[in-house]
Amino acid sequence: MTFPPHGPAVPPPHPQPTPVHPHPQGPAGAAGPLDPRAVLEGRPPGRARVGVIVTIAVASLCLLIGLVLAALSGVGTFTVGLLLALVPLGIWVPVVLALDRLEPEPPSALVVAFLWGAGIATLVAGILNTLGLELLTAPLFGEEVGWYVVASFGAPFVEEILKGAVLFGMLWFRRHEIDGWTDGVIYAAMVALGFAAVENVTYFIMAAQDGTLGPTFVLRALVTPLLHPLCTALTGLGVASAATSPPGPRRVLAPIGGLAAAIALHMLWNASTGFGTLALGVAYLAGLGVLVTLIVLLVRDRRRTVATIQRQLVPYVPTGLVTPADLTMLSTLAARRQARDWARRTGGSGAAHAMRDYQQAATELALLHDRVARGAVEAWRVEGQRRALLQLMLTARQAFLVRTPQPPPAPWSPGAPSGFTTDAWVPGQNAY
Repeated sequence: MTFPPHGPAVPPPHPQPTPVHPHPQGPAGAAGPLDPRAVLEGRPPGRARVGVIVTIAVASLCLLIGLVLAALSGVGTFTVGLLLALVPLGIWVPVVLALDRLEPEPPSALVVAFLWGAGIATLVAGILNTLGLELLTAPLFGEEVGWYVVASFGAPFVEEILKGAVLFGMLWFRRHEIDGWTDGVIYAAMVALGFAAVENVTYFIMAAQDGTLGPTFVLRALVTPLLHPLCTALTGLGVASAATSPPGPRRVLAPIGGLAAAIALHMLWNASTGFGTLALGVAYLAGLGVLVTLIVLLVRDRRRTVATIQRQLVPYVPTGLVTPADLTMLSTLAARRQARDWARRTGGSGAAHAMRDYQQAATELALLHDRVARGAVEAWRVEGQRRALLQLMLTARQAFLVRTPQPPPAPWSPGAPSGFTTDAWVPGQNAY
């Protein structure tokens, strides 16, 4: 590995008598309490991200404006439209979050993505699409044909660029949060689900007013609920490819190519509505092909992450911070959940939090090494983060042992030592 071999791989332990998290140095090496969330997100402890706060505030304001405008267009049917729009949202958001269990993304980043889609993207897209209809296509082609032109060619271009803008922003400002295809798809899906939910409110209001609410709900909530997520996921794949690649043309071409594919798929679906059932079938099959491709890529990415954990953490075994049994535990979601349940039964909620911090820090450590191995980041740039993650793993385990000095045998390590049943720390050992 390309990390420097000198210096201790893990700082000496600093157990405290009772707290879950002792107070060693922070992730950037500055003195201060250890903040697990800050370490896992790769930021200095106690420092609020001004950009995140501003984006959430602006997006929330845009969402409020959009909902108020929708309510004014149909005061009597707004509540019905809003409630129906929440139905697909309540189904698909948990599905997307379930994909994120092995290496959970920061809640703040997921909220930013969702609110960007629901607030900023929908409001700006609605304004631009309306202006395009009234100032350009309707005068040229008439109201009906003009609307079809906007929906088929203008709207996909505008909407996919606006939804993708936050993904490009993450690529620029928070590249380290995107470790693979799964992360790109998750962020893209959150943006798109937010966009689709607010868009559905408007469509359901109009449908309720003209007596077509039933068919519209079936089409948008049951037949094509994943249109926006599938399209924007293509942008997410391109962004993820750029984020995990070494410097070179791929960092530019991949996200642009993903955005172009998203626009093309969106155009294909919208334009097909003007050419009958056969065209709709072709567009639906194209969307199904994208869905199957995404599933295959997500499965492969899950396997890659597991293999990365098993490979990149092995050199830390001599320190005792990770044992072979603990590597096995870290490699499956079922074993991780079993370990957290065991920790909770053994030492209460504090012990379960310590186990969760250990698991997430170990995963982030493995993925950090993977980014260095790929050439996506230089080792010296993330050495402070590496040491912070090691410190968090050590702190979490020591906190667990302080709470439960004589824990029962760990279910994932029958006959094999685990760092959570004995203090396996070996001072002075160097893993890298």
